[in-house]
Amino acid sequence: MTRRDWLRAGAACMTAISSSRFSWADETPARSKLGIATTCYMTVAKPKDTLDFLEHCHALGAAGIQSVLNGDMHEIRTRAEKYGMYVEAMVPMPRDGSNTEALEKALADARTAGVTCARTQSSGGRRYETHTTLADYKAWMERSNAALAAAVPVLEKYKIPAGIENHKDRTADELAALLKKHSSEYLGACLDCGNNIALLDAPMYAIETLAPYAVTTHFKDMAVAPDDDGFLLSEVLLGQGIMDLPRVISTIKGARPQIHLVLEMITRDPLRVPCLTDQYWAGFPDRNGVYLARTLKLVQQHSDPAKPLPRISQLDHAAQLQVENENVKQCLAYARGLSI
Repeated sequence: MTRRDWLRAGAACMTAISSSRFSWADETPARSKLGIATTCYMTVAKPKDTLDFLEHCHALGAAGIQSVLNGDMHEIRTRAEKYGMYVEAMVPMPRDGSNTEALEKALADARTAGVTCARTQSSGGRRYETHTTLADYKAWMERSNAALAAAVPVLEKYKIPAGIENHKDRTADELAALLKKHSSEYLGACLDCGNNIALLDAPMYAIETLAPYAVTTHFKDMAVAPDDDGFLLSEVLLGQGIMDLPRVISTIKGARPQIHLVLEMITRDPLRVPCLTDQYWAGFPDRNGVYLARTLKLVQQHSDPAKPLPRISQLDHAAQLQVENENVKQCLAYARGLSI
């Protein structure tokens, strides 16, 4: 998406916001307590410029941003301070235990930009799609653990806490055990409220397990539906899914009172979780039928054939962009009624 398109999209959002049922001062919405992650726009808008993204989120009334940082770090800091917004960085994890240059550069930029914390991840893929054998998963785990061990001294050097996202790779127990092992104040979790449903973790169990380690969050609501090979999983508008959002907030804030809640409303077609296939189970030596039965019961209880999960692939680009922007705006509006 070009800079011009992104700014035009922001202006369109501002027009829509100003005509809503809320009252704004000087055409600026009442400040939300939610930040916005760039991954809210990963499907269509795909923001590239940090300052443009900051301006866009300020126009929506967000409390802060979570983004890969680029451009003038001093200007990012100055602009964020002017708006009273926080900045969280997205930083890369080393690919192995030897090369930390990219992480060093990202953290140096983050410090200049005045970030409060960073989000990172160990894996770019989903466990059940990326690893077709247990040996493959164990090899990845060994590489990932070596990379984390190399990253911790760098995080402690820059004194910027980084949260590893539970990115459909480790179960909640596995990630908690890893963080407990390292026991560093600068290594924690980016607690995604919905991802671990795909690994058959009960939603609140994952949140309660990881909340004590949380550095930052991906705050969202989720919906489910049955599928031939398992079930479908989808981010949906806050308040329209299966998550008990007040309980989610109280659990996270109870464990980490100062943490930021950062919206990750990903607008896309539902994800297939093929938990009834052999390949799905190849990388899960410690999962069993109890996890499967509990999750399929959850799907059965919360599926509504009259309300199919949202899809956007049938829409043209302009319509997809409009839906993506509207979804973020509606989530921010809903969150103003929550006790955050």
